[in-house]
Amino acid sequence: MPSHPSRRSLIRGIAAATTAATLATGLAACGGDSDAATTTAAAGTVTVGKVSNGAATETTLKVSEVKSISAELPASVRKSGTLRIAIGALPDGFPPLAFVGSDQKTLTGAEPDFGRLVAAVLGLRPEVKNFTWENMFVGIDSGRADVGFSNITDTEERKKKYDFASYRKDNLGFEVQKKSTWNFDGNYENLAGRTVAVDNGTNQEKILLEWQTKLKKEGKTLTVKNFAGKNATYLALTGGRIDAYFGANPGLAYHEKQSADSPAPTRSAGTFSGAGTTLQGLIAATTKKDSGLAKPIADAVNHLIENGQYAKWLAAYNLSNEAVDKARVNPPGLPLDNS
Repeated sequence: MPSHPSRRSLIRGIAAATTAATLATGLAACGGDSDAATTTAAAGTVTVGKVSNGAATETTLKVSEVKSISAELPASVRKSGTLRIAIGALPDGFPPLAFVGSDQKTLTGAEPDFGRLVAAVLGLRPEVKNFTWENMFVGIDSGRADVGFSNITDTEERKKKYDFASYRKDNLGFEVQKKSTWNFDGNYENLAGRTVAVDNGTNQEKILLEWQTKLKKEGKTLTVKNFAGKNATYLALTGGRIDAYFGANPGLAYHEKQSADSPAPTRSAGTFSGAGTTLQGLIAATTKKDSGLAKPIADAVNHLIENGQYAKWLAAYNLSNEAVDKARVNPPGLPLDNS
């Protein structure tokens, strides 16, 4: 199984895929571990995609406390009335998952918005804090934050210190011109005869080169291209010099959304698990081990799935291809020998 992307290479892939369509404002994160404004609208509603400057379709969802689920919360959290949500987006953010919005203060994106939806089901006020990636875990460890919603992959190594509630697939993806008829369909053999761009030094490059080797043994070709920057990559894609770009799925989904009204729109041509062929990687809410929060959070996610708000949240951020059918507490994660 291919090695899992490091945090640095994954965020590099997400961030790189946004360069050609950078938000006009709001990509600079607030300094320090600061609270950001929430996107809760009227009582019983949460607005996702607010001040996202085009990264999402602003959508107001009706979400009310579910007493049977909030009753599962640890007494200390229930008494506080607050869910302290850690996001590891400092210093620059990574749209569409987490970044400072166009008002220059609200931490927006798919991850903080989902934390707010979960908090609403739990009957808690969301308090969103922006950390560096490393300090986000320190915040959870020290009790400064209750849960991390920040594209955190479920791994067996992390389970030594944390409990997980899964809520999204951890995927890589292929982006093609909208007019293209090619699709990956989960089969590397469909890459035969194609030219595909990938970011140098990333996990997706390693996977693509492994597929290239397999195809070569079968007497087939796969041409792999690296470009100096994302502008060059997308110019090559729209100019027909490459057939597809293989990168971190959220970043591709963001670019696809940004290009929708351009003369050269793109689309997703399929996804592939960031954990490799034998395991579907999962993104999970992350809590301190034995804190008692993982189960009520998973139950809140399942409530959102069953009542349709989950699908609308994903659709707002063009991430429907990362939907899971059910949230699970501590599902199988990336093995210890590949974490």
